Amino acid sequence: MTRKLHLAAAQLGAVNLSDSREDMVARLRELLRQAHARGVRFVVFPELALTTFFPRYWFDNQAETDARFYERSMPSPATMPLFDDARRYGIGFYLGYAELVEEQGQLRRFNTAILVSPQGEIVGKYRKVHLPGHAEHKPQAAFQHLEKKYFEVGDLGFRTWRMQDTIMGMLICNDRRWPEAFRALTLQGAELITLGFNTPTENLHYPEPPALRVHHHLIMAQAMAFMNATWLVETAKCGFEDGFRMFGHSLIVAPSGEIVAKTVSEDDELISFDADLDLAQDLKRTMFNYAAHRRPEHYRILIDRVGAQVTPHNA
Repeated sequence: MTRKLHLAAAQLGAVNLSDSREDMVARLRELLRQAHARGVRFVVFPELALTTFFPRYWFDNQAETDARFYERSMPSPATMPLFDDARRYGIGFYLGYAELVEEQGQLRRFNTAILVSPQGEIVGKYRKVHLPGHAEHKPQAAFQHLEKKYFEVGDLGFRTWRMQDTIMGMLICNDRRWPEAFRALTLQGAELITLGFNTPTENLHYPEPPALRVHHHLIMAQAMAFMNATWLVETAKCGFEDGFRMFGHSLIVAPSGEIVAKTVSEDDELISFDADLDLAQDLKRTMFNYAAHRRPEHYRILIDRVGAQVTPHNA
C-alpha cells in the first residue's frame, strides 16, 4: 500500500516590530485553516515565525529583548490556540521560534524548531546548529546579522522522529548549506526533512546579486533532497520587514530533486503537495544505498577538522 502524506509549506510575509504574538498566531491559524480545507495533514511554518527577524537589530538591554522576542514556554497562552486548531483539524506541524530556557540557574537562548503531532503534542525539538552572522556590533553595516549574539549553538544534535507514518527530521535556515546535517538525518532513516528560513535578500558580508542568492537557495534544496533521497519542505518568512527585505521561494522538493511546489509571492501563502513517501525507495536501494556504498573509514577528516588546511601530499 502506498504511503501518502499531504504536505504544505505555510509561508509568512513580513512581520514587523509592531506585530504582536497574537497577530502572528492569528496569521498562522489562518494558514492552518487553509491547509485543513485542502486536506493537508502536515504543515511546515517558518523559522522565528512568531516575531520579526530580530537579529538584524542591535539591542543593548538583553532583559527587554528576552521579554519581547523569546518564548519561555511552548505552548504558551498566546500560542495555545494554534495547538488547539491543529488538534481539531488533525494536522501535524513544524514551528520555529526563539527559545529562552533556564538550566542550572543559567538563562540559555536558542533558535529552535519543534514537531507537533496531529494530537497537538510536541514530539520533537531541534536547536539550530549552524549559526551564521556575527556577535559584535557593526554600526556601519546596513543591518546586523547577530545570530551569534542572540543564540547559542544548538546542543541537541541532529535527530529523527517517527510521526504520521514516516520518519522526520528538522533543520533551520543556514543548516541547509551544510551537507553533513542532511546526511546525519538520513543516516537515521529520515524520509522527510523540514526546514524554516529567514534569508535577507542582501548579503551583508560581500556583494552578491539577489537573483544569485535565490539561485543558490534553489539548487541547494534540489541537491540535498536528491543526494539524500528524501522529501524536503523549506518555508520562508519573507517580504519587507520594517524596510528590510527577505526573499521567499518556499518550496517542496521530491527525492528526485524535482521542485513539485513553490510560492510565487512574498506574502502569507500556502503551497501543498500530496507526497508519495515511498518515492525514494529505488534511490535508497541503489544509488544511495548507504550500507553498500558508504566508506566512513575514509571520512575521518570530516570529523577531525573544522577549518580548511592546505595539506597536499606532495609537499
